[in-house]
Amino acid sequence: LGAEVVRIDRPGEHGAATIHPILHRNRISVTLDCKEPTAAEAVLRLIDTADALIEGFRPGVAERLGLGPDICLARNPTLVYGRMTGWGQDGPYSQAAGHDINYIALAGALVPIGRRGGPPMPPLNLVGDFGGGGMLLAYGVVCGVLNAHRTGQGQVIDTAMVDGAAVLMTMFHAMNAMGVWDTENRGTNMLDTGAHFYDVYETGDGKYISIGSIEPQFYAELLEKSGLGEQPDLPRQTDRDSWEGMKERVADLFKTKTRDEWCEIMEHSDVCFAPVLSLTEAPEHPHNVHRQTFISPNGVVQPAPAPRFSRTEVEIKRPPAH
Repeated sequence: LGAEVVRIDRPGEHGAATIHPILHRNRISVTLDCKEPTAAEAVLRLIDTADALIEGFRPGVAERLGLGPDICLARNPTLVYGRMTGWGQDGPYSQAAGHDINYIALAGALVPIGRRGGPPMPPLNLVGDFGGGGMLLAYGVVCGVLNAHRTGQGQVIDTAMVDGAAVLMTMFHAMNAMGVWDTENRGTNMLDTGAHFYDVYETGDGKYISIGSIEPQFYAELLEKSGLGEQPDLPRQTDRDSWEGMKERVADLFKTKTRDEWCEIMEHSDVCFAPVLSLTEAPEHPHNVHRQTFISPNGVVQPAPAPRFSRTEVEIKRPPAH
């Protein structure tokens, strides 16, 4: 989004860019062995003129390398020192290894995800690593930089994926407090595939479509567009006791046509509909093509930078560094 990012790599780790080339785009790379006595001074010289530093070591490692926040903030009082961990800088789990699946499990974010009668289903590594981790860290760093520009004082941003995953679940804690979310039975609530009007359905050609007709006016359009409204004895949309039976009726209905045929009927309407696209299909969809949601620098298909700014251009200025 316009920042100059310098990535400090370990010696011999230059092959990392070939593993995740898209994630390393736009970064400048320098190679330093931070265990060498002179390396810390080299890093501190970079920190002298930086707005922010991000480190992802286990708690205490940066301090042992001579790059802890006290030393860095003494060199640059306006520095925003972003710390990225799974468990946080302190607490009983802070020194343990972990991965996304563990952080979202402890945060209470994993149990609600899954179908009725089945186990929790890890949502790739989107909730802990990227949503509750990287995005929250980026947000915290930007907030810290804004505050530093106003006050002249930097600070430490303790970003833990377990905290971020918990924050992402705020709405569901609110719904639980209101008594409208069943925490004991996954797959029975409106947003967790319990409702027939908020789910994915297989089509006649073995592909899938998504339906999210929550509001009454959108549900009415679903009934009209799908032909479901012509069936007799339709229960009220909000009758939870009928949801399971309705899911079977809706599932049978959507298998009567192909995904493309349902697109012809429901796209560009207020059904709250979209085809379920694969990684290779999504860049080719007309809407994504129009929006230039995906780009192909050097022939590698990847998401374009987002969000979009009216005045500040965002672009891929350089490929991953070697």
